[in-house]
Amino acid sequence: MPKRGKKYLELAKKVDRDRLYTPEEAVKLVKEMSYTSFDGTVEAHLHMGLDPRRSEQQIRGIVRLPYGLGKSVRVLVFAAGEDAQIARAAGADFIISDDEGIQKIMNGWTDFDIAIAVPDMMRQVGRLGRVLGRRGLMPTPKTGTVVQPEDLPRVIDESKAGRVEYRLDRTGNIHCAIGKVSFPEEQLLGNFAAIMDTIRRVKPAAAKGVYVKRVTLAPSMGPGVHVDAAQALALESAK
Repeated sequence: MPKRGKKYLELAKKVDRDRLYTPEEAVKLVKEMSYTSFDGTVEAHLHMGLDPRRSEQQIRGIVRLPYGLGKSVRVLVFAAGEDAQIARAAGADFIISDDEGIQKIMNGWTDFDIAIAVPDMMRQVGRLGRVLGRRGLMPTPKTGTVVQPEDLPRVIDESKAGRVEYRLDRTGNIHCAIGKVSFPEEQLLGNFAAIMDTIRRVKPAAAKGVYVKRVTLAPSMGPGVHVDAAQALALESAK
């Protein structure tokens, strides 16, 4: 276990490690746990009762957060010709349409937060798997980032509004940002509810035993707060 600083240890005393807090209590408490000088991010960490080695138990997708993430999201679109014009008009920050742009990314440029592609560009985009894959930026149909040209305005708008990916990792965990520490409690709770509502609905048929074993809310720097998993799963996102 990493050595904790004095400030962390002082704040940790406010959290009962043996208690499962309600979602409302956890959101309120986690705002007090952040000790950064900047506006930190609040994250949800879920330990799942799923086997990441089994394809039928893999879950991955996108959640649109009703209150966004509180940051500017830079969107890159792989598109050419008329498709590129649609993306530009829809507010894409960067557009890659030729080999020169592909090469720029192959050389290591990844100054964007989300990459979207139209199907016609996927042959070229496939060459970027090694660069984009390890950064979680590779467009895929599973995450809704490979879209038809007519869907570009909607997907770009959703991405900028606050669209986060959830994915079961190799250790059986899911990690998602739910907003900034400065967000009002009701907004953090609303974003958290959107994530948990989605996780509940995508439960694989092959899942056995306890589906969500542990839920923790934590600031980017500060102690985490354990949440009652059953109550978290019972949350319903705003329609």
